[in-house]
Amino acid sequence: MMGAVSASDTADAVPKTIIDTVIDTQGMTRRFGAFTAVDNLNLHIRRGEIFGFLGPNGCGKSTTIRMLTGLLSPSEGSVQVLGQSLPQGGERVRTRIGYMTQKFSLYDDLTVAENLHFIGEVYGLRGAVRKARVAELCRQYELEELQRRLAGSLSGGQKQRLALAAAVIHQPELLFLDEPTAAVDPQNRREFWEQLFDLSAAGTTILVATHYMDEAERCHRIGIMQDGRMRLTGAPAQLMSEMGGAVFEVDGAHLRQLKQHLLGLTSVISAAQLGARLRVLVSHTEADPLTFLQQQVRQFDTQLDAKSAPADSAVRTIQPVRPSLEDVFVLATGPQAMYSAGSREAIISDTPSDNTKRDRGDNSDA
Repeated sequence: MMGAVSASDTADAVPKTIIDTVIDTQGMTRRFGAFTAVDNLNLHIRRGEIFGFLGPNGCGKSTTIRMLTGLLSPSEGSVQVLGQSLPQGGERVRTRIGYMTQKFSLYDDLTVAENLHFIGEVYGLRGAVRKARVAELCRQYELEELQRRLAGSLSGGQKQRLALAAAVIHQPELLFLDEPTAAVDPQNRREFWEQLFDLSAAGTTILVATHYMDEAERCHRIGIMQDGRMRLTGAPAQLMSEMGGAVFEVDGAHLRQLKQHLLGLTSVISAAQLGARLRVLVSHTEADPLTFLQQQVRQFDTQLDAKSAPADSAVRTIQPVRPSLEDVFVLATGPQAMYSAGSREAIISDTPSDNTKRDRGDNSDA
């Protein structure tokens, strides 16, 4: 939780009306000894935008957020947030940003109302102003009937609503959310995102780190990080339509064996079983991905028929399907994806290693 900051600390802050780019980093880098956690990151996020932050664990997302909130200084490069250079201007933006952690970080032994009043006081809200704001948030986030309940006794969805109310009690211009819907059921997740869109429509800029691809698709734009570098940025629909690969679904028998066969091929980036279907991502290096896959599946079935009854593989269909954001993520991350600085697209190696492809396929199944 960030410490209290008086209103005078923000006296020289840039007025809201002239800030169109809320976050602007140029070459932002952070090293810990010989290890580079964030490498030459250029990030531009506009006012009112919901920006999704994706990447495997350890890719540099948390370190990036710490630098963007002024809690950590970059080793190189520049960071501007709400018109202020960080970390020098950290105190001047502290009351203008909100932060919601993945783990519930309010006080279990305080009631809902007590938590909100405490956080409001931390952010400088006093007397009738604080009381009115707490009442407003309780109505907005359906906490009115829970005000006297201890926070520790709330359900996961109720805690989530309380945490969001606390994060926005001071009406921040910029909101950081670190995997805010972890361990929350789908209905509560949907309602939570509706609340985020309400904030966005009112002009709040939101940066949300998530591992849920369906949530990432709700964002205006997303960025995918890997090994401290930004592999891709763009609108989800655009990234899916411009993806450098073709996606197919294959049904029929012996899908586990077929998967292993396909993962042994250079042009197959990933293969993952979804129920009774195999989802296969074929590299753009193949001029005709469908024909390529049909030939490979036919070859597998021929070899299988030689060892078993022909009926085992007689019925099988291969259908092109719409790429998903998970396909984009797989294409953009991992050792087989090479990043081209200044490019919006991940460039896929023509010859990924067999171990890399098997790891990718196994991880997709998990």
